[in-house]
Amino acid sequence: MNSKRVCIIGAGPSGVTALKNLLDEGIDAVAYDRNNQVGGNWIYSEDESHSSVFETTHIISSKTLSQYEDFTFDDFDSDVADYPSHDELRRYFQAYAKHFQLYEHIQFETLVIHCEHINNQQWQVTFEHNGEQRTETFTDLVVSNGHHWLPRYPKYTGEFSGELLHSHQFKKAAPFTNKRVLVIGGGNSACDVAVETSRVSTKTAISWRRGYRIVPKFAMGLPTDVMGARMHWLPVGIRRYLSEALISFLIGSNEKYGLQKATDRFGATHPTLNSELLYKIRHGKVKPYVDIERFEGNTVHFKDGMSEDFDVIVACTGFILAHPFFKKEFIDYSDSKVPLYLKMFHETYENLFFIGMFQPLGCIWPGAELQSKLAARAIKGSWKRPKNIAQLCQREVTHPHYKQIDTPRHTITVDYHRFMRDLKKQLPKDYVSKEPRTSHEMVAS
Repeated sequence: MNSKRVCIIGAGPSGVTALKNLLDEGIDAVAYDRNNQVGGNWIYSEDESHSSVFETTHIISSKTLSQYEDFTFDDFDSDVADYPSHDELRRYFQAYAKHFQLYEHIQFETLVIHCEHINNQQWQVTFEHNGEQRTETFTDLVVSNGHHWLPRYPKYTGEFSGELLHSHQFKKAAPFTNKRVLVIGGGNSACDVAVETSRVSTKTAISWRRGYRIVPKFAMGLPTDVMGARMHWLPVGIRRYLSEALISFLIGSNEKYGLQKATDRFGATHPTLNSELLYKIRHGKVKPYVDIERFEGNTVHFKDGMSEDFDVIVACTGFILAHPFFKKEFIDYSDSKVPLYLKMFHETYENLFFIGMFQPLGCIWPGAELQSKLAARAIKGSWKRPKNIAQLCQREVTHPHYKQIDTPRHTITVDYHRFMRDLKKQLPKDYVSKEPRTSHEMVAS
């Protein structure tokens, strides 16, 4: 194993677990990160160049299903909230790195400029640190640079003369005080931005191009994903039906709130977990609109014939899946399907691994931890790539866990529980998931 030397791009939640599990297997590895501390986009900063959460962000999956097996939230702090804040999460990831003595293997304030695949035993990686560039050689490359950092802007007819921002630039609500704000989007960021700006704005509106499913964060006293996890053994179709019925029972139809009807089945788009948006709408603090037709100065014209003037538009329209350190002719998943076996193995490049480049209907980090364990075994040589890996890679595209709408955002979706099971099947038979019982589960039993 002394001949192996692995480069990890990123020291966020996926990068640090990749580093930890490689070191566990006795593999020489180093992680490079452009930030000055562990945490990725959970390091709150008002610097727009840093893709960070905003001031009031809490995770949208509960702590029960959002923790590493090797270092749980109870190992960190048993008083962590059901839906931890960004600061709790930052401290959790940094405690993980400290607990497993990872810091000496991380180089901060370092930007990976270019990665050149020489062959399946060698990479040349060029970095920039303190204004100076250097190139080093590695045997393997682990990509954990995240997929929520390069903004995707919407395109509409006309020009808006006010201020047009992307959610990437939104850090806190204070700058929107006494302004007329329009939020574009129905995902988690859009609903959070609408709720937060409505506290200080003259008025806030939200524009949806389709009907989205709003899922409350709690059901019957439990985090909603904990409730849903009790159905994980059921086929996806039945789970989908039961989830739709539960949401309908808890909040009623979208039309009761002036929102567009959700016509796609549960799982066809990413559900939006938010317990405040509907409250704000019914209290007159957020006004719902349909999709935008065109801009005309400060006036926004909507497809149903309505129009209104705004000072600021915040486009919460997602991010582009980007790997700027690769030549586009080498790898470019920005607007295409992602044919990677288990969302991590390339059919041709045997010494390239993607960790955390998937979007579960749940939390990424537990799956990234399992991917890291598998990648470490692959690099060590104790796990062999399937002979039919080309077919398996294509199957990732042709047989997704959920049949979703055809947009760039929905190219890397997985079912949380099925994906975890698929990864665990590849690990040694003596590998036993800890699956620590939480206070919720102990009460339920």
